[in-house]
Amino acid sequence: MLELLICSLLTVLPDYLFRRYRQGKRIGHEINFFSVWYELRFGITACFVLTVALITTIFYYHPATTRVASYFRTVTILPEAGGRVAAVNVVNNQYVQAGEVLFRLDASSQEAAVETAKAKIAEIEAGLAVAATDLAAASAGVSQVAAVLRQAQEDLERNVTLRERGSTAVREAEIERLQNLVAQREGELEAARARQASVQENMTVLIPAQRSSAIAALEQAEVELAKTTVVAGVSGRVEQFALQAGDFVSPLLRPAGILVPQEHVERDRFVAGFGQLTANVIKPGMFAEMGCLSKPFTVIPMVVVEIQDVIPSGQVRPSDQLRDPQDNPRPGTVTVYLEPLYAGQADDIPPGSTCLANAYTYNHDRLSDPSLGLGEWAFLHMVDTVGVVHALLLRLQMLLLPVQTLVFSGH
Repeated sequence: MLELLICSLLTVLPDYLFRRYRQGKRIGHEINFFSVWYELRFGITACFVLTVALITTIFYYHPATTRVASYFRTVTILPEAGGRVAAVNVVNNQYVQAGEVLFRLDASSQEAAVETAKAKIAEIEAGLAVAATDLAAASAGVSQVAAVLRQAQEDLERNVTLRERGSTAVREAEIERLQNLVAQREGELEAARARQASVQENMTVLIPAQRSSAIAALEQAEVELAKTTVVAGVSGRVEQFALQAGDFVSPLLRPAGILVPQEHVERDRFVAGFGQLTANVIKPGMFAEMGCLSKPFTVIPMVVVEIQDVIPSGQVRPSDQLRDPQDNPRPGTVTVYLEPLYAGQADDIPPGSTCLANAYTYNHDRLSDPSLGLGEWAFLHMVDTVGVVHALLLRLQMLLLPVQTLVFSGH
């Protein structure tokens, strides 16, 4: 409407003034409802063409969008394993610090598993003490059998020596008996040493391995026990938290609430979605203006700091079917990141606010080029000038926004 009024001042009004003062035609007489098109046809046609050209120029070189927001991160509050709630330590809308306990689950089975693992470790350590006693007994048995073997060997050597000297006091049967006895004692010594080695192996290999396994089982049980205590991963405010003792929560079925981090909210960065026609117009460093529902009657100067180099509507996920372009959803927008031109101007805008913004083409640097042609120089001047119209439109929108929202939308 504002563009139409401006263009009519340059086209329809001069045509009417010519008809009125040069041709003497008056409104209500020669110029009436039935003859207005014939009398002012040149001005009306020029007004239509100029309005279309002006609107096209304004919205192409100074794009606008109503899709501006500041996003913030949320953290879902849920345990690593499902369980029945035993105690709740916070309430809804409470600010919590990182590491603060939010709620606890029933840990009866996990505590029993921890006690079982501790008892197993104690049992293994007792077995180690018993094995040490068995080792001492086995070592004593080896010494005892070795002493008996030496005694049998000495008796055998003595009888063999007497037989070699021709003594009649030595019988051949006695020598055979002693030889058999020495062989028996040697076997008993090998068996005692084997028992000693077995006990030693148990003490140095088997029992330590069992103890390490039991310690690992204890650590796993303690980890499972720790999972029953849900703590805040970051500092923030607890929202949508209505958990009570006795409720059942599960990572798959029911989360406990949402944690909104406070320290990491980017209050000075806004994300705007401009139409794809503006992809070659918007550049980093362009000036912009923004107004938000949460801060009416205020226009904040902004600057384009970054432009996403892809359009989200073209995102493809692997599947078992080829994607048909005709099935594409609505055309995606160019994602543009805006920041306040002056620090602190957007601090009082709550994250998630809905805003609208204009971006303005700025040709001052190009206009200072002495090699610029006259036609291009005039066109660039015109482009920079019509940006004022778009700025006025934004301010009119911000003035009418509360009225439109509170009166005409039924709120």
